[in-house]
Amino acid sequence: MRSREPLRRWLPALVWAAAIWTMSTGWFGGDQTASIILPVLAALFPGASPAELRAIHQGVRKLAHFTEYLVLSALLYRALRTDHRWNFRAAGLAFTIAGVYALSDEFHQWFVPGRTAAATDCLIDVSGAAAAQGFLAARAHAPRR
Repeated sequence: MRSREPLRRWLPALVWAAAIWTMSTGWFGGDQTASIILPVLAALFPGASPAELRAIHQGVRKLAHFTEYLVLSALLYRALRTDHRWNFRAAGLAFTIAGVYALSDEFHQWFVPGRTAAATDCLIDVSGAAAAQGFLAARAHAPRR
């Protein structure tokens, strides 16, 4: 049973990393997500102009970047942690791995037709990874009730 422990810890992070990679393909480019999200936004905000709807769509896409890497960083921390106490080394390593993955993700998008690599997206990704570690540290150091 002990031999399955590393797989049990790492599988969620690996599956999530694969999901991020999939979302970096042409299937999830701005035009593709706009065809789904813009009609929903138009229904939710009937008085919004097309420019406002496009801005909201762009915001949703940036929030997705943040959230993807928040989750990845938390899952990496879970995989790296050796016990149930908060671990600074595991947090730093999880943040670093998530940051390197964000860089590789943007590099990947450079070669995908219909996608662009953007340093701002990488900064948003890294911000999500940092937020996850901040939340985990705050949770671990919060007074117990």
